[in-house]
Amino acid sequence: MTVGERRMGLRNVAFKSREDHRKQIELEEARKAGLAPAEVDEDGKEINPHIPQYMSSAPWYLNAERPSLKHQRKWKSDPNYTKSWYDRGAKIYHADKYRKGACEKYVDDALLIILGMTRLLMVLWAHNIRISTHVQHCCGAMTHSAKSCMERPRKKGAKWTNFHIAPDEKIEMFELDYDGKRDRWNGFDAATYARVIERYKARDEARRKYLKEQQLKKLEEKNNKQNGEGEVSDDDEDNDTLKVDEAKVDESKQMDFAKVEKRVRTTGGGSTGTVRNLRIREDTAKYLLNLDVNSAYYDPKTRSMREDPLPDADPNEKFYGGDNQYRVSGQALEFKKLNIHAWEAFEKGQDIHMQAAPSQAELLYKNFKVIKDKLKSQMKDAIMEKYGNAATEEVLPKELLLGQSEKQVEYDRAGRVVKGMETSLPKSKYEEDVYINNHTSVWGSWWKDHQWGYKCCKQTIRNSYCTGAAGIEAAEEAADLMKANVARKAASEEMPAPTEEKRLATWGTDIPDDLVLDQKKLDDALKKEDKRRKEEKDERKRKYNVKWDDEVTLEEMEAYRMKKIHNDDPMKDFLH
Repeated sequence: MTVGERRMGLRNVAFKSREDHRKQIELEEARKAGLAPAEVDEDGKEINPHIPQYMSSAPWYLNAERPSLKHQRKWKSDPNYTKSWYDRGAKIYHADKYRKGACEKYVDDALLIILGMTRLLMVLWAHNIRISTHVQHCCGAMTHSAKSCMERPRKKGAKWTNFHIAPDEKIEMFELDYDGKRDRWNGFDAATYARVIERYKARDEARRKYLKEQQLKKLEEKNNKQNGEGEVSDDDEDNDTLKVDEAKVDESKQMDFAKVEKRVRTTGGGSTGTVRNLRIREDTAKYLLNLDVNSAYYDPKTRSMREDPLPDADPNEKFYGGDNQYRVSGQALEFKKLNIHAWEAFEKGQDIHMQAAPSQAELLYKNFKVIKDKLKSQMKDAIMEKYGNAATEEVLPKELLLGQSEKQVEYDRAGRVVKGMETSLPKSKYEEDVYINNHTSVWGSWWKDHQWGYKCCKQTIRNSYCTGAAGIEAAEEAADLMKANVARKAASEEMPAPTEEKRLATWGTDIPDDLVLDQKKLDDALKKEDKRRKEEKDERKRKYNVKWDDEVTLEEMEAYRMKKIHNDDPMKDFLH
């Protein structure tokens, strides 16, 4: 396109003023809000108002007069595209005799050498005869060349025999579209998979038949063996007959509920041989055991949940307790101890490595455990030999262990022993009934206000001198006096002293009758007011330079000033 054509295209675009541009923007906003109908293209289809302008506006070289989205659509349409496939094995014509230009095979010198005609080539080369290519007629079909011929090799071509001429194949040419070129299953005939299904069905049927034969054979051998050893009861014969009859029944004729099979937990591995963490579909997924967002974390990539999702549940009723339970149980714990022993031995200077020589590490660990147990038993024997073993000595009598005996003692109503001997109370190794400082009771025989003391004088000071009943009375009087003082103090704090309330007069309220004025403050206020009036009078004389009457107000002075400005003489009203 030339520059002139471009300018012509630009002239076709109407120039918009600022007002038109503003109206256009308002219309677009209304269309986006749904207040105005959407714009319609040339084909009468509505244009989405939310499409950006750089997509909806056509290029300048298309000279678009009306809004349209044709420039965004595929405008190169090719109806020759197809997704069909070749008709495999189809034949179109079968000739009766050879036709000129049919399937020919060209053989060069190298191929003759391969075919074993080296002597013929040497004779030809000796006479300076070079035969670059040799033509052999093949199957006689017109639709392919000798290079792509799939017929069997012939000693004589179809041109010379006119026998077994191959039919012409159906040649098709397709122009596939983008999807057709990349379709892996293009041309696949689903009916061909029926042969695979039939083959597997035949294999399963043969296996099932063989298993039934083996089961019948074992049952017959068992019946023959029992008949040979002795007679069998009627119930056993009925059961064996029932087993044979059930074995003869085909599985396909049994009911569905009789074919329930126990699913086994299996582990599958990929190309790397890794064991996958799979579960039976009937089990509840571990991440559904506890739906609380703050419960155990589940990693979806590795399908692992280390913590217990239900830590408060009964261990006997829990089916899953987290992946960490396998790390502290079974062989995992033993393997962990083996690793720790290998690390500690390596740190102490032994040449041991768990990954490099696992068998050596395991053997050393076994020897270590044997030696450790041996040393522990030796230490135990040494301690028992030195200090003895209380567990192996004679068992103490039950009277000493439980403090009971078979002796019977009878008492009367007063508590005196009538028959037998009174049981003596056991004494401790500490001194008992030892009184000091004139006390008649021991320390700790009296308790009051979380303090221990002597019961005889009710004193809480240990090792103090006993004061007897007089001390008890003095203590009670002191306590009563203390309580009275505390109560009197509390009562005085609760009832404050009465204060005289003064009634004050505020601005805008009536003066009370019993109002009391402070004479000093009143005199000060009157002096301030006289001073203020004097200063105001001096200011008036200075401002107007006129001798005024003391009763003249500010409004009258202002009126005089305004009349003076208008050449009036109001002095007669104010001057003396």
